[in-house]
Amino acid sequence: MTNPSPSIVWDFGTAYELFISLHVLHEADYFGIRPSYAASVRARIPAEERKALDEVYVLAGVPLPWLAELPAPKDAISALWALKQIPPAERIIKLHRADCEVIEYDNDDATAKHRQLNETLLRVTAEEKWKADDVEFLLKIFSQKRGGIKHGNVETLLNWWSRPVELGEIILSAFQSYYNAFFAEEEKRIEPALRAGLERAQNLAASLPFDELFNDLSQGLQPGDEIRAKRFVIAPAFWSTPLVFFEKIAPDTMLLLFGARPADMSVIPGETVPDALVRSLKALADPTRLKIMRYLTSESLTPSEIARKLQLRPPTVTHHLKELRLAGLVELSLLHEENRYTARKQAIEAVYQNLSAFLKGETIKEMT
Repeated sequence: MTNPSPSIVWDFGTAYELFISLHVLHEADYFGIRPSYAASVRARIPAEERKALDEVYVLAGVPLPWLAELPAPKDAISALWALKQIPPAERIIKLHRADCEVIEYDNDDATAKHRQLNETLLRVTAEEKWKADDVEFLLKIFSQKRGGIKHGNVETLLNWWSRPVELGEIILSAFQSYYNAFFAEEEKRIEPALRAGLERAQNLAASLPFDELFNDLSQGLQPGDEIRAKRFVIAPAFWSTPLVFFEKIAPDTMLLLFGARPADMSVIPGETVPDALVRSLKALADPTRLKIMRYLTSESLTPSEIARKLQLRPPTVTHHLKELRLAGLVELSLLHEENRYTARKQAIEAVYQNLSAFLKGETIKEMT
């Protein structure tokens, strides 16, 4: 029995991108951005504010539910205005909805951990102090974070949460500084691309079943049960392309931000070589990844199966698959106990065509 198609609510706002771009700049390597460029942009933020962002924002993440609730026009200025209206001591709490009722997840353990996390953070801000047990708990919560997390990072985060007024003031100031130093101009550059991406997605939705639409917008992701919902709020994102952001924002509602950066644009202003083409060529310029693509062109495989074929350690294979996924060259299915990967043959063909088009000065096509 197939799941009924969810209803779709379309959303738009450069406020999403204000926070997403800052998140990407803090995790540049994961998103395929040159670390030197990311560091140069972050260096435009005053040192004290930059330090606070480095210590808090990387762990806190993008406040997607708060952004989803913002009213139109949902641009960067209106988001900053809305944040300024919140009393400083409550800003970090409201931004990450730590005081809201926890949404029930399909996984009871995840629901319990989310509830305990909120309770811990609220207690730390209310009492303006933390306990040793809080560190151990947060270490477990963040243990799956990319690159891991150190004991000292958690203590620093809790130190900030135990000073909610100071944290609220410096976080707002840091976002405002980032906007003035970089994002005000960036917003003008990317807004047309975001609107075009939204229009394209809406046109696709008129002719594709939801799972095919999701697969297209996510550039090769087949959703599992954890991404199922009766209602989807869908909005375009630029900086995170080709990856997606998704989060449950209500018991029956999932927010999905899909990568909408055009194939002929770079995330770095002024770059003449498109990111999508560079990523694809870099991903393929490795003998191990070429072998993986050869296998995946013939059949769908799990990382463990690929590791056995290549006689490599599974973490090594996972790293290579991440690079291929970031380049949009493989399809990832979450429908099984272990993720399965398949080559996106149409994307591989697009690499050849787009390289030829770029060298000839012709228009580059989307890698759908």
